[in-house]
Amino acid sequence: MSTQHTPRSPLPALSRRRLPSLMMAGSAAVASTTSTVAHADPGSRRYQIRNPRFEDGLHGWDVTGPAGAAEVDAEAPLLRCRSSGGARVVVSQDVQVRRPGWRTLRARVRTDGAVPASSIALVARGVDQQVVLPVTGEHGGPVEIAVSARLPAGELRIELRTESAESAWAEFTELRLEAGPTHREVRGVDLSGVPKNEACGAEYFTADGTAPVDPVQVFADHGATTGRLRVWVDPADGYCTPERTVGMARRIAAAGMDVLIDFHYSDTWTDPGAQGVPAAWREDAPHGLRAAIADHTRATLAALRDAGVDVAAVQVGNEINPGMLWPWGQTWDVDPDDGVDGAQYDALAGFLTAGSEAVTEIFPEAEVILHLTNIHDGVEGLSSWFDEITAREVPFDVIGLSYYSYWHGTFQDLQRAIAVLADRFERDVVVVETAYAHTLEDDPRSPFENIVAEPSQLTRGYPATPEGQAANFRAVQDVAVSAPTAGARCRGAIYWEPAWTAVDGAGWDPEDPSSGNAWENQSMFDHEGRLLPAPFSALS
Repeated sequence: MSTQHTPRSPLPALSRRRLPSLMMAGSAAVASTTSTVAHADPGSRRYQIRNPRFEDGLHGWDVTGPAGAAEVDAEAPLLRCRSSGGARVVVSQDVQVRRPGWRTLRARVRTDGAVPASSIALVARGVDQQVVLPVTGEHGGPVEIAVSARLPAGELRIELRTESAESAWAEFTELRLEAGPTHREVRGVDLSGVPKNEACGAEYFTADGTAPVDPVQVFADHGATTGRLRVWVDPADGYCTPERTVGMARRIAAAGMDVLIDFHYSDTWTDPGAQGVPAAWREDAPHGLRAAIADHTRATLAALRDAGVDVAAVQVGNEINPGMLWPWGQTWDVDPDDGVDGAQYDALAGFLTAGSEAVTEIFPEAEVILHLTNIHDGVEGLSSWFDEITAREVPFDVIGLSYYSYWHGTFQDLQRAIAVLADRFERDVVVVETAYAHTLEDDPRSPFENIVAEPSQLTRGYPATPEGQAANFRAVQDVAVSAPTAGARCRGAIYWEPAWTAVDGAGWDPEDPSSGNAWENQSMFDHEGRLLPAPFSALS
């Protein structure tokens, strides 16, 4: 946490390791629809849509809805649809698809209004697959959104939809119809805090509160594919240790989810503001740190393997923009008085390589993830970090990112970061942390000020309600997997601590049993422990 392709068969949540690539570097009149034959360019696998950028007004498109609700800005060019009072506006085009199979519709969009006012859809015989468009706001930049469906041969209808009881608008341009799907393969949940929460008396129930639920199994039952667990070396409270991680990983695997292990290489939280050396490693620092990392990684993963747990992926470090094991693995001069000056990328690369090689030794097929955050500071800084790491040939497979919309910039910022990093470094991307509030109210039985507590902190278009929380999580997933990339791609997103409810003794500070939970209003359970159907639906 920050303090601030055509499927051959059902794909695993995290595909197995591939060889790392060490790359360095006015309005128009309504026109009647003319059906066209969609055909693919053999090189691009893209199908043709008539007038996809609206350069010829609405030629080739059909419009239903109030007069003037769909207009083309000829200068941009783009289509803008407006809706209010429940009016439904649909701009559509029919094409003929010669063969059955997966198709993906992509569009560049901007929107405003209450979710789910606008969407894009593929409609065919027995199929109506849509993706709700994220809210960008008037001043937000556009994002690319994709919707995929397995379609029969024959007539296919592309629909651009806007419908709102209030006032909403959506802009569309640069439509493309392609062969193959875009999937949210990774729909994950970080469940690291569940053992401590349960030990302190937390209970979890169905939405109506009448029956208890297993907080692990219930996520798998609602569509989660991956369970993430953090590992600390020797935390004061005895939780998130290698030993406890084994038990929790077995629960995740038994529920049918893949296991992702997140090594912090610390006794407590690590993030851009803290990357402390475990107490047990300090005596041998700095020369013994590589061996300590390798031994800790190897021993933890071996215990999981021996317990029958298959590990799909491993994070070597957590939000390591500033490096790790300060000051010896720092990427800038954290403390001018500590005797270690400037960035220490050689040492950092050695630490990361030690962890990565230990992962491969125990789980040869597990993917290694390197995890950064703070994309709002600019993708150039993230690229520079990976330039340093790839120049030193650190072996890794996947780029992990944190993205909380109330901290880390716009959806366009997220999508740009994914696209730039995936293309530049030829790795797939996973958003390994995201979350959003379902209320601004604190749990009165265990009061502790929440991280997101004020309306001013919320993301435009996403209220602090269960529905707003669900819409935000789904928007992060859809924006991420729709990022336009050349070869690598984004596989999905993981929700951070959706089962961390407020209970005395299970607060944020492992050294202070009286510390509280500043995250309870971002869980997917209410203050009574009842699951919230809307957020859970965003996992499906």
